[in-house]
Formats: sequence, structure tokens, C-alpha cells
Amino acid sequence: MTPLSPANAKRVAVLFSAKEAAKASKLIEQECSENLDRAPELLERIQTAVIKVSNGTMERLEWAIAMAQTDWRDLLVEAGFAHDIELHKAWWPSENAS
Repeated sequence: MTPLSPANAKRVAVLFSAKEAAKASKLIEQECSENLDRAPELLERIQTAVIKVSNGTMERLEWAIAMAQTDWRDLLVEAGFAHDIELHKAWWPSENAS
């Protein structure tokens, strides 16, 4: 299991309700982790993409995780992170996204 980075933990806290943030974090850590068999830097990018694509809902989060597990490259395209390996670091959700 790969824990969320401090930045991604903050992103989850902004996007998800207090009630769902812990559940969302745990789901991302369990399902977008070593099981994807990717380098740690890429896992961070994938986890950020999952958070962004979720738009703060559990239904979209589960959809984004399924996409990451099927073909993580499609997820990066969906999130807008496909053409710049550093872009995910600059993305921050607005507090009224969900």
C-alpha cells in the first residue's frame, strides 16, 4: 500500500466531505498503489489524477480507480496530465468542486 503524499491528502480533504475523505484516501491507497506496478513518482501522478477526476464524489473516484487499473495512461489523459510529467504537482482543487 502506498500512502498518500501530504499534498494528495490535502487535495482529498478539499474535494471530499469530512465524512468521505478518510474512506476516499484509504481506497486510493489500497487500489492505486503497488498493485499498479509503477515507479513511486508515477504512482504519485496517478493518485493525483484519480483525485482530480473524482471531482469529490465516491462514484467518480471508483470510476477513476477502475480506469487507472485498466490503463493508467487513459486516466492521465482524462485528468489533463498526459503531456507534462510535472503538471500534477501544480494542480489544486477549488473548495467548492464537489
